[in-house]
Amino acid sequence: MIHMVKLCVGVSSIEELESYRNERAHWWDADYGEDVHVHRTRMMPKRAAEMEGKSSIYWVIAGVIGVRQPILRLAQYTDGEGKNYCDIIMSPDMVRTVPYPKRPVQGWRYLPPADAPPDLAANGNEGAEEIARDLARLGLI
Repeated sequence: MIHMVKLCVGVSSIEELESYRNERAHWWDADYGEDVHVHRTRMMPKRAAEMEGKSSIYWVIAGVIGVRQPILRLAQYTDGEGKNYCDIIMSPDMVRTVPYPKRPVQGWRYLPPADAPPDLAANGNEGAEEIARDLARLGLI
């Protein structure tokens, strides 16, 4: 199993991502007929078989990984001009993670499970999210 990390461009907070997650599929005419969140990227991961139904996409928002979404499946999409894309079809559920500073990356990168930040709920830290985010920005965690 391998996860994915991706910069969430144009989004300044987890709340902002949550506010329009349901609209995104319709922006690209990518209605999969179910309650999912779809993100379109240019390249299909070579390790797609390791990801579908097992992995998550970890979103980098304002320089910090703070949330992940389970990846349900990956689908190839071809536009009207014949360009191929990869639709990352995710659960609409967003799982808050222990904030982890991450520099911007172009496109997406693989994230080994051992390097993935743990879920906040798993650590019993639901109420400490804002403090943890500030500490992560300061490089203290």
